[in-house]
Amino acid sequence: MDTYALVKEKALAAQKAARKLAAAGTEAKNAALLAMARALEENEEEILAANRLDMDAARAKGLKSSLLDRLRLDPRRLDDMADGLRQVAALPDPIGEVIGGGRRPNGLTVTKIRVPLGVVAIIYEARPNVTADAAGLCLKTGNAVILKGGSEAIETNKAVTRLLAAAAAACGLPQTSVQLIDTADRQAVIDLIQMQGLVDLAIPRGSAGLIKAVVANSKVPVIETGAGVCHTYVDEDADVAMAVKICFNAKVQRPSTCNAMETLLVHRAAAPAFLPPMLAAYLEAGVELFGDETVQSYSPKVLPATEEDWAAEYGDLRLAVKVVGSMDEAMEHIAAYGTKHSECIVTENFQRARRFQQEVDAAAVYVNASTRFTDGNEFGFGAEIGISTQKLHARGPMGLPELTSYKYLIDGNGQLRS
Repeated sequence: MDTYALVKEKALAAQKAARKLAAAGTEAKNAALLAMARALEENEEEILAANRLDMDAARAKGLKSSLLDRLRLDPRRLDDMADGLRQVAALPDPIGEVIGGGRRPNGLTVTKIRVPLGVVAIIYEARPNVTADAAGLCLKTGNAVILKGGSEAIETNKAVTRLLAAAAAACGLPQTSVQLIDTADRQAVIDLIQMQGLVDLAIPRGSAGLIKAVVANSKVPVIETGAGVCHTYVDEDADVAMAVKICFNAKVQRPSTCNAMETLLVHRAAAPAFLPPMLAAYLEAGVELFGDETVQSYSPKVLPATEEDWAAEYGDLRLAVKVVGSMDEAMEHIAAYGTKHSECIVTENFQRARRFQQEVDAAAVYVNASTRFTDGNEFGFGAEIGISTQKLHARGPMGLPELTSYKYLIDGNGQLRS
């Protein structure tokens, strides 16, 4: 079977499943989610064995450390995937929620309610946790999901998807509610995102290159996610000890994620007290630093920054550092190089903090906290389908409401339009 035929077969099955899911009650969906969580836990060794095959193949191909980190599963990460499904089950069901409407002068009653989108395609790279997150969120919102993970994680994704689909089927929901396109042929992605009339939405999760390719080639609506050139600005009125802790966490805690800081901006007045302990902490942790001339004057180990560094999403232990003369200069830099993902100011000045939050154009804008918190689980969504960096329909971590549309229910007693 060629890729088009394979994708169309799965899309037709998903569309049929979506009609049944739209009518499924909350109790049935929650039971399936809990069964899916148990399936991950009870089949831990099967999943980890599949993941070891993917890891071995990835190392043989020479994948960089940040991608290997995203690909790797261990018992703790698998437990987190199961916990995410349970958290989604515990959240309120948005389907059927009344979000507007009223009674018209002619007696018609108009009710606006949340409904599923239908068939959602998720295109992602070497992150097998996305498989469980996407399946759980889509199922809770009554959407059928077609997953197209990266070839690096194909064995892991096959194992996880098979277990999730079987668990849903055991609870009376269509087994084709959760499907994986299990071919490494990249043409399958093109076929999937051009399946007009069968696929209602495509969500790419991964590198800027992947997102750009999906946006450029899709014939179905797309929500852009993920690209994260995130900044932390250390203001002249920052608490230095707090700033060092926040900036260290934002870069080092898990540098491969899209919400990790990639550029550190420091007010000139804060630099003498802040930069020596900050640079020392980074260097001790193995961070490779790129800075302007002022930053380089604080350490001979800081390499000169280029224009490419200010726009780089490193995804690893590299960081660009720049000294600025004002908050306005910091905000101009963010406007020029940011990707509208997550930005932070560290300051004790209330007025400056609020102005930064009002004027910086990003999905998440922090005061005195690490950008690493931009995450559906951390925001109380249970899990996320992705982090949207656009403005239409969804922005920031996308949970259950962002996977719904709405429709109007109109009740009358014989009204006619005059």
